[in-house]
Amino acid sequence: MGGGARPPSTPKSKALELQWVPLKDHPVFKSTGGRRAPLRCAAAQPANIAAWGRRLHPASTCGTRASRHIHRLSLRFAGEDADEVEDGDVVLAASPSEVLMPDKEIKSVVDRISLNEDGSSLVIYGRNCVYFMNLYEKASSNGSVITYRTSNACPQIFSAHNNGLQILQVTWHPYGSSHVGILSSDSVLRLFDFSSDLERPEQEFYLQPYEVGSSHNAVSICPVAFSFGGQHLWDRFSVFVLFSDGSIYVLCPIIPFGSLCSWEFLEEIHEDVKVFGVKSPNAIVASNSNMALDWLEATFPELADESLAERNKLVLRAHPYAPLDASLVLQGPLGKICTGEDSSSKGADYEAKAVSFLYSSIGKDSILVIGWSDGQLQIDALADEIQPLWTFGSAPRLRVDSYDRIKGVAMICESNSEELSSKLSDTSETMFSGPPLLRLATVDLSLPRYALDNCLLALFPDPLLVERFYCLHLAGIDLISLHFLPFSNLLSETDKTGKEPSVLPILTTDYDESRLTSSLYGFAVIADPCGHSKVVGITSSYECIVLESKFWTEATALQYHMDMLTDGSSDTADIPEVISKELLSGPKAIDISSLTNCRSLTADSIEGRSILHHYIKLFHENYVEYAHKVFVELEHHEDYQKTIMANQSKRLHDAKQLLLNVEEKEQDVKDRISRAFKVYELLEQRLQNFRMLPGANKKPLSRAERDFKSQLEGFADVELDALHSSIESLNARVRRCFQSSPVTTSNIKQQSPGRRRDQVSDSQMQKIRSSMELLSLINKENTKKIDLIEHGLKKHQE
Repeated sequence: MGGGARPPSTPKSKALELQWVPLKDHPVFKSTGGRRAPLRCAAAQPANIAAWGRRLHPASTCGTRASRHIHRLSLRFAGEDADEVEDGDVVLAASPSEVLMPDKEIKSVVDRISLNEDGSSLVIYGRNCVYFMNLYEKASSNGSVITYRTSNACPQIFSAHNNGLQILQVTWHPYGSSHVGILSSDSVLRLFDFSSDLERPEQEFYLQPYEVGSSHNAVSICPVAFSFGGQHLWDRFSVFVLFSDGSIYVLCPIIPFGSLCSWEFLEEIHEDVKVFGVKSPNAIVASNSNMALDWLEATFPELADESLAERNKLVLRAHPYAPLDASLVLQGPLGKICTGEDSSSKGADYEAKAVSFLYSSIGKDSILVIGWSDGQLQIDALADEIQPLWTFGSAPRLRVDSYDRIKGVAMICESNSEELSSKLSDTSETMFSGPPLLRLATVDLSLPRYALDNCLLALFPDPLLVERFYCLHLAGIDLISLHFLPFSNLLSETDKTGKEPSVLPILTTDYDESRLTSSLYGFAVIADPCGHSKVVGITSSYECIVLESKFWTEATALQYHMDMLTDGSSDTADIPEVISKELLSGPKAIDISSLTNCRSLTADSIEGRSILHHYIKLFHENYVEYAHKVFVELEHHEDYQKTIMANQSKRLHDAKQLLLNVEEKEQDVKDRISRAFKVYELLEQRLQNFRMLPGANKKPLSRAERDFKSQLEGFADVELDALHSSIESLNARVRRCFQSSPVTTSNIKQQSPGRRRDQVSDSQMQKIRSSMELLSLINKENTKKIDLIEHGLKKHQE
């Protein structure tokens, strides 16, 4: 949607009669007074409206053949002609509109339509039928009613009487304007080339997610949806298949026969396989890389040609090729990398089932979104690159023409074969099981009860901003925006976790419980030249709703702190860019030197339209998208730039205020510094005086000296007191002895006769004197010891 070549313009004679009216008031959507019966469609997957460039195709595919037609409305957006736009009208449509009618009666029930990339073909399909309408082949024309040739595609496979076989999904291949992928309820993915064969598929892949004979029930796990890959290396040749239990499998490589592919891209993966894969020390990886190299050189023979002349080509055409003794491996189920609480996957006994699937290539990331029947969206990212993988011993079935050229391929794709199981090792197990998934977020849409009871979510990408997508359900439409990608966004040191996705309900619809249908009949997203997305919805009463979805104006908060100025840090990695370097470098130049090779092609041929579509797509990718990016940077980031200027002005004001405060306090700071120096000088002088004291050079006591000091303190407290008491007792005894000596005998005789004392003999006196002398010596020794102890105490105290 929203890209590619411009469809054929309306003749001038009719252009003069056209009137431009607001889309919501167009006669196609105006009420007919209740004469039109309410429309009914699949409850949660209304795809009855398609958009391409400036053309909108609302369909009326119910009822009789006369009422089954498709309108083609030419659109004009607000801002292109201010005189014709009223207030509130953002999209104008040409009136009267063209009516596209099939040239044959469509008997089966169809409820969905889809346009290819260049807008040249239309597919109308339902549960058991597919119709192909070529918009370049007119059968008849009657005014604004144009009848186109319409063919019933693959009637032998899909029909109303085919034992309940149902079509699950029909999707155009992004690199083939006539190739359509169809997934059916028999677990078969078929790739058709409607330009050459409408009955037999070009490629068939029988999906077997488990080995034959395993314990898993084939009814419990069945395919639900699929998606072709994006722009990353082997993703371009990959198909992602979602099963009802939420498991994702990958088929690689798959490419439509005759499709065009960029030479630059092919050369990149060709060199990558030769440098990293073939020379791998792992024998299994090297063998598989050789197989991939053979597939590339057989599908694109120009890659094996070393001549410089071939390198002037911009695109290469894929040749039919399939190995004779190998079939593709259904890689998976893709494992999961545990990242905390979000890593918890739904177990086998989980009641909810996977109902929708969306693949998106955003920058360096491949995003996979799974919609569950309980109203939750599971958003994962591929954590590694996809590699092609075959299994030998399972030969495909080939359909060739009389010249032995391959016209069709059918193969059985198993997830685990005995050959691979015996070869798996610790170093190559990840490769054979497919790249792991990194859980980004789980979004709960908080749907009402009636929406949960019949929850069939439908996911649609935004044509302009790949970081957001739309989710359609019975309760309305939600806009989900991704604000963090693991390989495209770098986290700062302070923010270790990415920002969660935001969910914005943009439309709430009614629900008819009796019919189990939503009031929304059709849904489409178109892009205008100003970089905005327009959401167009059609109700069951065939009324048109137009919503304008602009880019968000939320400015990123600047991470400036005053601490960054004081800690001397010179790291400027967190400073945001006002204009990205990618825009300043300008758009990439397109090499059109090889246009002379296409002069022999006519514009009406399929190859000519494909080449023209390719060049227009290159122009759109390099210039139109660059213009949108420039417009967003200069216009829609105005709030962001205002925030930057406001923060810078605030920082400047704070810095000036700090300078004024410093100037006011400068003299006070100088006085405090001078006083501090004086105090320092005084303290220095006191320190010098302390150093001149006698005990300044004394060293601290050793452990032995401290023990001796404690012993002396014990003597002073105990033994010294005992010696003093002994001396006192001895002195008392000496005094008593002197009183009883001969010198005092006369005195004794003069005493009264009643008090008589015994006389002391000379021998006793002699013993007393010797004892006195001995006590005197002991007293002197004790005195010397006391003096020594006191001297030691004083010495240690000093």
